Amino acid sequence: MSDAASPDPSATEASDAALMSRIHAGDMSAYAELYERHLAAARTLARHLIGADAAEDVVQDAFAKVLDMLRRGGGPRSGFRPYLLTAVRRTVYDRYRGERRLQSTDQIEMYDPGVPFVDPALEGLERSMIVRAFRSLPERWQTVLWHTEIEGARPAEVAPLLGLTPNGVAALAYRAREGLRQAYLQMHLPTTDPAAAPLDEECRATLDKMGSYVRGGLSRRESRPVGRHLDDCERCKAIYAELTVINSALRDVIGPLFLGAATTAYVGAAKGGSVFGGVLGRWRRLPKRRQALGAGAAAALAALVGLALVLMSGSEPIQPTPRPPAHSPSPAPPQSAPDPKPPAAQPPPAVTPPVPRDTPSSRSPAPGADPETDPAPEPGAHPVPTPSPSANPPAVQPPARLTVRIGAVGALVRDQPGIVAISVGNDGAGLSGDLVADVALPPGVTYAGGPTGRDAALFTKRHAPGDGWHCRPGASRVRCTRAPLPPGAVTTAYLHVDVDAAAPYDTPPAATVTSDGEDAAEARAPHGVMRDGLPARFAADGNLRVVHAGNALLTCEHSRSGCRRAVRREGERRDNDRWRMRRLDRDGSNATRTSSAARVRLPRRPEVLWAGLYWSATARADGPVTLELRPPGGSYRTIRATEVSRGRLPSGPVYQAFADVTSLVRQYGGGVWWGADPPLRTGVARYAGWALVVVAASPDAPHQQAMVLDTLGARRAPALGPGLRRRLDAPVGGLFTGARPGRVGAVTWEGDADLPGDRLLLDGRPLVPTSGDRDPRNVLDGSADGAIDSELSFGIDVDVFPAFLRRAGTVAFTTGRDACLPGVLTVAGPFPG
Repeated sequence: MSDAASPDPSATEASDAALMSRIHAGDMSAYAELYERHLAAARTLARHLIGADAAEDVVQDAFAKVLDMLRRGGGPRSGFRPYLLTAVRRTVYDRYRGERRLQSTDQIEMYDPGVPFVDPALEGLERSMIVRAFRSLPERWQTVLWHTEIEGARPAEVAPLLGLTPNGVAALAYRAREGLRQAYLQMHLPTTDPAAAPLDEECRATLDKMGSYVRGGLSRRESRPVGRHLDDCERCKAIYAELTVINSALRDVIGPLFLGAATTAYVGAAKGGSVFGGVLGRWRRLPKRRQALGAGAAAALAALVGLALVLMSGSEPIQPTPRPPAHSPSPAPPQSAPDPKPPAAQPPPAVTPPVPRDTPSSRSPAPGADPETDPAPEPGAHPVPTPSPSANPPAVQPPARLTVRIGAVGALVRDQPGIVAISVGNDGAGLSGDLVADVALPPGVTYAGGPTGRDAALFTKRHAPGDGWHCRPGASRVRCTRAPLPPGAVTTAYLHVDVDAAAPYDTPPAATVTSDGEDAAEARAPHGVMRDGLPARFAADGNLRVVHAGNALLTCEHSRSGCRRAVRREGERRDNDRWRMRRLDRDGSNATRTSSAARVRLPRRPEVLWAGLYWSATARADGPVTLELRPPGGSYRTIRATEVSRGRLPSGPVYQAFADVTSLVRQYGGGVWWGADPPLRTGVARYAGWALVVVAASPDAPHQQAMVLDTLGARRAPALGPGLRRRLDAPVGGLFTGARPGRVGAVTWEGDADLPGDRLLLDGRPLVPTSGDRDPRNVLDGSADGAIDSELSFGIDVDVFPAFLRRAGTVAFTTGRDACLPGVLTVAGPFPG
């Protein structure tokens, strides 16, 4: 049998295992061959799980997820097909979950075939003895059993995938089947459970020989006592009957774990025939004595096969079911039902099959053993456990199933504040216990507030994490707690952090969440501290809208020829570099020298969560930086900047200022707002302007996550242009649901309508604004949402861009001939919950 472990010397194609080894070593070209080999199988499964129109997208997403895992050194070593099919099935389910606002993990490790994706309907199969025995085998044995027993492929078809000769595949499959029988027998051996019923000597001797007896490997003399014992012992008879059909049962039991409800259709497509035809044919070919013995165990297998039939019947994809909203009140824990009256005694059944224990066993080869060539060891002589039946089983609490995601909102940048978001969902059917989340922040990143470290009693957080979470720092982590989470709900905590000026790069935050000390779920963010990007100032999720409005505070002299046309966005002088800019004063008040208005359009019945006022101008702005702000129906009040960043453009020194005006916007709401009299300079190529950015909750708004990123935390404003940097990348990972429509907003200073080359790119794709010239090749064209009395806002851009968001995306500001100052970036996109 040594040829089973030897490669085919005539083979010209590398095996799946060899190709994956090349990918682990960094050779991505090997993935193309894996793609071609397994594309048809992935398409077959996807088309039976979801409509043909969406199947191709599912297949591509699944291949991308598997490649990502392989690139990171994870994933399978030889069993590529089952791993890929698990990824296909999980991708289909995640699409339905997204429509039901369910939270799904961004951890590709969940596709690992060692823990295949199992929905609640299959949990009984997952705990069955056959599944536990199958998973205990070496991965190469699992792979050959999948292709030969479940897909029904011939050894010649499997040989290229394993890099063996057809004879080598047949020999390897033989050893794998023997190993499965031995592993299955091992599941029946007793443990240290004191309640386990002991085996007598005859049962021990019979179980020791059962594997050889099933395959006809015993001599006639050795077979007689085994046969006599099976005639008299119902327990051993049931085990024997199960072993005779264990390989056929693989397709009925293991198949649904990876293929779900499409098992019958997929296997039929793979074999070109009925999946049950092979099972019945093998049964009919058994000797009459074995058929009679197997009939005695039919009751023991009826429930298992019946469940497989139900799971595999029909080809319709699983339909989404309604789930409670994320903010619904937590239901009370279900009360245990009173113990029913004990039923009258019933005669024992003819066959009492062993009941598997809930804890799966994991077997590994003995030290020095070769799992490819050494068969599994024969079981020792131990008694078989028989659990004591309970006449009055307690009511079972439906289980909770926690999922967790974590990521930096925007970017964590050295020497600037930021936000780390952690989202926890309950995908189970029952109420969770109290939640405890341990968040490991990167080195040099601390939870923002007062004293930290072990002296946490003195800690005063700078911002509440929200949604019922309570967080405090520890010696090397942040511990957050929350009340139980109802089934179907999602909750998010936003941790405001400070990043040290010397914080190391590339160590991502991680989180572990437990419910009453059990059901741990873990996640790791895709990025840690980064060299570039925009930090987050605010983030939230819910039924939200992000509103932008602003206007310029300088304009051309209207008495000059061509000025009025430029203001109407006409002519060829739509550029503050071509005019001597003067103050714009529209409020009719003698108390102000410079003023302009913008309409803030809040949604119906808004709850203002956050509002920020930004302003910028060409000026040195020494001393306090202020702006006069007048709300609808109110009077001007002086707003003093809490943060100011300064820089230089070709036109001279510039600044950006920020102040939190949430309480003011909550008080006055939407309508016409006025900005007036910031520090500014007039003259050629000057600019000045202001903008309001508001995040509001509303019942009419879509459920999404919103983030506000800006450059105000940097000591020096990141100017772009000739002689300066030409690009600024802003990661916008957050916790978005991937591949869904969203909106990107941007406030940018000193853009010129007649200087092309300014672009806003999302993952390399140009975005098109909803206002102004709507030219993706020149988006900084002096257009400001909400601006009143001016179609052209010289040097000020407040724009909104429809966008197709992806997880871990990047927005990039780029410029050609123009100089500009990126100010604010907002992103709002679908969020599960």
